[in-house]
Amino acid sequence: MTARWRLPGRFGNVGTSRVDLTTMVGRVTLRNPVLTAAGTSGHGAELASYFDLATLGAVVTKSFSESTWAGNPSPRVVGTDAGMINSVGLQNPGVDHWLANDLPALRVVGATVVASIWGFTLESYRNVAIKLSDVEGIAAVEVNVSCPNVEDRRLMFAHSTHGTASVIRAVREVLGPDVALWAKLSPNVTALTDIVGAAVDAGADAVTLINTVMGMVVDVESRRPALGAGGGGLSGPAIRPVAVRAIYEARKQFPNLPIVGAGGVAKGEHAVELLMAGANAVQIGTATFYDPSAPARVLNELRTWCANHRVGNVQEIIGAAQG
Repeated sequence: MTARWRLPGRFGNVGTSRVDLTTMVGRVTLRNPVLTAAGTSGHGAELASYFDLATLGAVVTKSFSESTWAGNPSPRVVGTDAGMINSVGLQNPGVDHWLANDLPALRVVGATVVASIWGFTLESYRNVAIKLSDVEGIAAVEVNVSCPNVEDRRLMFAHSTHGTASVIRAVREVLGPDVALWAKLSPNVTALTDIVGAAVDAGADAVTLINTVMGMVVDVESRRPALGAGGGGLSGPAIRPVAVRAIYEARKQFPNLPIVGAGGVAKGEHAVELLMAGANAVQIGTATFYDPSAPARVLNELRTWCANHRVGNVQEIIGAAQG
């Protein structure tokens, strides 16, 4: 893949120990607001050789399903002017493999774990949730509802209030009231705050905003789509303004709702922007494809920004743009 955008340089140690970055996403207390994003850091401890995973707020796993899923045909990823577009198709080895092989590795390195799950049907979401219902060492379950719904003409669950609510309600019924449940929503809708409300009413403790934006790249030499599946999901710096607006509007509509922001965060200042819009925590995704240490670097840059701006506690800037 040819990248046509670059990330800032590598991070360094700074003397900012007095900055308190502790944050809460609903019932979950995190040591800081910097998380990995599902689908960009592997299923387990793949990034552990680049930095200490235990220093992050949490590691959000690549979404896994009821059983092994092969994903979409290649090519799956292509660079764009301001990010990348992918059509990986949620390839994963299934929940049983994750529990046996990937979760133990995350426990060994002391990471705070958020398990991301997906399914094609309500029953498949339920079946994954059943497997997780008695598992220790998972701080939260992020339910990726931005998946095709084969029970409704392959529409995405996240594209309607009914579809979103049905998934969240089904998972909540299985996991019970004591498990932290986050709903990861799609920006490819016209009334996102309505869908946010539906997720909350159905039992979500928090929402993750946003997932990728639908897009497509055509190879002008071959005159064919650049991705094997045709279209895909755009991520990276190009979608950060979309994420900021989604977070801002959700926070304005639901002042007390915990929000996890995601979309185009590549440096500390970007994380500050999402936090000021109203996010309680932020996820680092596409940046890790170009710099595997990006989550740790962003964390250090966030801490430095706070110190330089005399912010002693990250809570001082969360939602600051709301006025």
